[in-house]
Amino acid sequence: MKKRIKKVVLAYSGGLDTSIIIPWLKENYGCEVITVTAHLGQDDELEGLEKKAMDTGASKAYIEDLRLPFIEQYIFPMLKAGAVYEGRYLLGSALSRPLIAKRMIEIAEKEGADAVSHGCTGKGNDQVRFELTFKAMNPKLIVIAPWRIWNIRSREEAIAYAEARHVPLTVTKEKIFSNDTNIWHRSSEGGVLENPWSEPPKGIYQIMSSPESAPDDPEIITIDFEAGIPVAVNGSRMNPLALMLKVNELGARHGIGLVDMVENRLVGIKSRGVYETPGGTLLYIAHREIESLVLDARTYHYKESIAPLYAELVYNGLWFSQLRDALDGFVEKTQSRVTGTAKLKLYKGNAIPVGRKSPYSLYREDFATFGKDDVYDQKDAEGFINCFGLPLKVRAMLKLNGTGEGGYEQPDYSKFKRD
Repeated sequence: MKKRIKKVVLAYSGGLDTSIIIPWLKENYGCEVITVTAHLGQDDELEGLEKKAMDTGASKAYIEDLRLPFIEQYIFPMLKAGAVYEGRYLLGSALSRPLIAKRMIEIAEKEGADAVSHGCTGKGNDQVRFELTFKAMNPKLIVIAPWRIWNIRSREEAIAYAEARHVPLTVTKEKIFSNDTNIWHRSSEGGVLENPWSEPPKGIYQIMSSPESAPDDPEIITIDFEAGIPVAVNGSRMNPLALMLKVNELGARHGIGLVDMVENRLVGIKSRGVYETPGGTLLYIAHREIESLVLDARTYHYKESIAPLYAELVYNGLWFSQLRDALDGFVEKTQSRVTGTAKLKLYKGNAIPVGRKSPYSLYREDFATFGKDDVYDQKDAEGFINCFGLPLKVRAMLKLNGTGEGGYEQPDYSKFKRD
């Protein structure tokens, strides 16, 4: 027997899944449904959304512009951490979920709701990201995840359910893609993409050019950073929202930021996703160039070692975790002097670093030069190598003297040769 629910706050995108959840909740729980839509940069997808939610049965529809907090409180911290999931995914969808879920909890408390709901499937990562945030913010609220309990088992069945209830749709049975768009990226999954051997169909890219159709002439741009945060493009200082729109425009024009990958979902399933992250790709590359100048070797290498962990926390929905907070403390300390300018050449899907400078640069041309200099006596290297290589030398001497195993022997590769 279902627990009595009076009022539910639903994460609402206006897509297939969340559209049919409104009538389903009302039919199965007899409850009031309040929708929450976060404007994160999906623009055209928001047109007519409030009316659609109300016409579908919602009693109230919140549509809130959260682009600025998304950039400042989520994107920039992740950028400073250098977090990339499995070396390629810039976490566009994963990063937005904790922000949306947090706002849902705030609205649920304001409206006196006793439950929250989402349209995530039981096979995906987003269900975890939403629900871990719910637990972190208000564990007393009931969570309703329709895809885990209803009888609908496919997108085709979901379309039929919607058509029977006259819910307007923008997908068809012939062309079914699951998309998520925000100011950081656009993702595409499902349909023919479920075959990892199939090339993405023409027209799937919606926010950027393909590298083939990008301009034939390269473009040089500069991005300025202050304490790890991007503040200017091509010398023009901008607020975070304007800057994000500008780098998206530049990257999209040159076909930069396309990723087609098979990733490991948290639930143990592999999935194939096609991602478009034009501006984010430029910012990551530029930020890394400034760090290469201002961080000493040990700090730089250690920060690189924790970046995958940070990315995994974001991917797995653990934004509001003690460990991410602790990692942010370290990252913030490293960013105090990540100030300077990176110069990139944009061409046919590539963003090539061609220059970098910083007032806090640790790079010394007089040290690095191969010409004559007065600051580095090359004869000193001999003593350094003797000390650094002492363990290798001692091990080899033990073997030569017959007093122990040691030394390095060339492996016998003959056993691997074909007959």
